[in-house]
Amino acid sequence: MGGENQEETQGSLVIAFEVQADYENIDENPQILADYLSEKMNYDVTLYSVSSEGAMIEALRFGNADVAIMDGGSAWVGWQQYDLGVLGADQKSDGRTYYEAHAWVRADSEMADAHLDDNRYTDPFSLLSGKTSCHTGWLKSAGMLMPMGYLIGLGYTNVIGDPDDIETLRNTVYGYFSEDSSIPDSGTPYYGYSGALKCLSEGAGDVAFAKDSTVDSYCNNDDPVENEEWCLEMDEYVALPAFGRAPSHPVMYNPEIMDNSTLELLTESLVGMSGDSEGALILENVLNTGAIVETNAQDHLGSYSTMLSNIPGISAYYSEKYDINETVSPSVDRIRLAFEVKSDYDNIDENPQLLADYLSEKLGIDVEIYPISSEGAIIEALRFGTADLAFMDGGAAWVGWKEYGLATMAADQKSDGRAYYEAHAWVRADSEIAHAYTDEDSTTDPFSLLSGKTSCHTGWLKSAGMLLPMGYLIGNEYADVIGDTDDISSLRDTIYNFFSEDSSIPDSGTPYYGYSGALKCLSEGAGDVAFAKDSTVDSYCNNDDPVENEEWCLEMDEYVALPAFGRAPSHPVMYNPTVLDVQTRTAVLNALMSMNYETYYVNYTTRGETFTGCYDITVHVLDEESPRNTCASEILQNVLNTDGLVRTTSQNHLGSYSDLISNIPGISAYFGDKFEIS
Repeated sequence: MGGENQEETQGSLVIAFEVQADYENIDENPQILADYLSEKMNYDVTLYSVSSEGAMIEALRFGNADVAIMDGGSAWVGWQQYDLGVLGADQKSDGRTYYEAHAWVRADSEMADAHLDDNRYTDPFSLLSGKTSCHTGWLKSAGMLMPMGYLIGLGYTNVIGDPDDIETLRNTVYGYFSEDSSIPDSGTPYYGYSGALKCLSEGAGDVAFAKDSTVDSYCNNDDPVENEEWCLEMDEYVALPAFGRAPSHPVMYNPEIMDNSTLELLTESLVGMSGDSEGALILENVLNTGAIVETNAQDHLGSYSTMLSNIPGISAYYSEKYDINETVSPSVDRIRLAFEVKSDYDNIDENPQLLADYLSEKLGIDVEIYPISSEGAIIEALRFGTADLAFMDGGAAWVGWKEYGLATMAADQKSDGRAYYEAHAWVRADSEIAHAYTDEDSTTDPFSLLSGKTSCHTGWLKSAGMLLPMGYLIGNEYADVIGDTDDISSLRDTIYNFFSEDSSIPDSGTPYYGYSGALKCLSEGAGDVAFAKDSTVDSYCNNDDPVENEEWCLEMDEYVALPAFGRAPSHPVMYNPTVLDVQTRTAVLNALMSMNYETYYVNYTTRGETFTGCYDITVHVLDEESPRNTCASEILQNVLNTDGLVRTTSQNHLGSYSDLISNIPGISAYFGDKFEIS
């Protein structure tokens, strides 16, 4: 035993270990490890029996033990919440001290194409939105925690629900992926690494979350008989870039208790075990590894921590799992909202300070207005962390997303309740283009027939009137880019080359400018196709009172809209996911959503009573005292010019827009110049 010659030893060391009552194989008894270290270190090394990983953490925290070998999750809690350190880690069979977590997809999927196409504007992780995901199980590292931590952390998805409740993760998974996604229980066909890959291989899901070696383990054995019967050919699987590294078992200690000389001696002794036959057998039998290598907490747990810390309620979950009372919730003491502020407000109800005050009350922290003068200044403020939150237009948001990694958490609604409008090509019903669309003949393509026609655009570089339709026509190879692909002026030559040289690209103030102008151009026969949004014809030619219709309008059945090119986004709420932590951004999002549930009523009568005030339908509370302009419905209308806000993500809100405008020649340089971004 390690304690028999205590008077001759240089010190003492206590190892926390889950000790069994009896060992059928005596070579597995951890006392052998203690005796080995006693001899190598000349320390009195004893075991401290614990019943759980949580008990290991507590033993290190309070000095009941000096060292423990833990799994990654408990080690993360010990490091992040109690400043425990890492001195070494065991090696896996391939010599690494980690495995990488990946999303595996089919080679013929759009995600694989986006990963392999060398186009920086196509992001495979964005395309996972709405897909059916195959997880290895509930709260598994590579199968759930790491991919979801990555997607939440970088703003691909929002946390749906209470950021302090681990069950919120389930809603978040189903909110980002399909509701048919697989989160299997133990014993079911799609459980574990093999189950997740089987789910993908059989077509039950579109993406499987597993570790880097999963496909090789089940489908690429030297003897094909050992491969699973559901395996596809190896070239049919594609791994997207790794989310991060899941750590092997680290050797943990408390830096506040262990002195440097003991730390160095213990590290040297553990690392040296693989170099002699006795130590190598102990590593294999007791610790189930071939070697322990020297490392530290940041190197070993850093990648894992980055992912794990984004999971809602993970600290509370582990604290409850390990019976630890303390939790740590990342937070800030203020939020800075970037906003274009006027020097003076004729209508005080439009002052954005009202929005800041509302959010401050909901969040319980200071919310400040960070005044900016342009959309470009907003991007810069979010990039460099001088502001935390901003409402932006679609073009600036796209630049922020694709060029600088900014993310979307919400968006304002248009008058019809949508957070977008669709861009269409409008043609005359008696045209060959309309016939090609309505003839139910798959060989006739209305878009190909636009070639050589006279087009009516709303103006230069307008979204629905030019960027979206031209992005579609270029991206789908109807139109060739004429000129320098990095010069926005090439778009004009591209338009005149594909359409007629008589096509209308009007300036402001001319008869065919804007939505009404483009439709007028088509209606009067000056052009063959008008590019406008989905509501354009109804707005100008289908009013309840015919007197309100434009005099140049045709009958409604004389207009035909071709299939939508894509969606132009409303104003999104943007943030920098590298600056604003998940806890805070989720609280902000919940506060923004609460604005939808407050309405100001004037002389409203219900159940025989008449009242005036701000009514919150979530808690059924009427506030008759506060000023009208502090009610959320008034702030939405007066400050943000919208009826409400919706939760969304960058891909869902900006994805269709991005797919199209990224095809426009020189669009990035144009926006960079426009927003004065260096």
